[in-house]
Amino acid sequence: MNISIHYAFLPHTDPEASLSFYRDALGFEVRNDVGYENMRWITVGPVGQPDTSIVLHPPAVDPGVSEAERSVILDLMAKGAYGALTLATDDLDGFFAKLEAAGADVVQEPIDQDYGVRDCAFRDPSGNLIRVNQR
Repeated sequence: MNISIHYAFLPHTDPEASLSFYRDALGFEVRNDVGYENMRWITVGPVGQPDTSIVLHPPAVDPGVSEAERSVILDLMAKGAYGALTLATDDLDGFFAKLEAAGADVVQEPIDQDYGVRDCAFRDPSGNLIRVNQR
């Protein structure tokens, strides 16, 4: 049996800012962009990897989520404590320089971690933590 990750989901609070970050700064291709009423779901993914996608979705829109719960979710997103994703690249320093030049919110510059990984970190426009490992 072969299994892979097909979709990962991250919430967004501003579809245009998210689209700019994932498409323009990260270089992902847009695979789907669907609107319904005042909500928008955007599917993006790395060029040349059609089987791996990220769905950027409106947060806390499930009808079973109360207003108080929705408020907590939005507060956690703003702190960067709700959604996260780890990417990998073969040129961490070049990738970091590209994102920094694009105005991305830098959380951590590239460093060698004690546990053997070289990485850096950013927040996307919705506060999701994006870590990037040196491959």
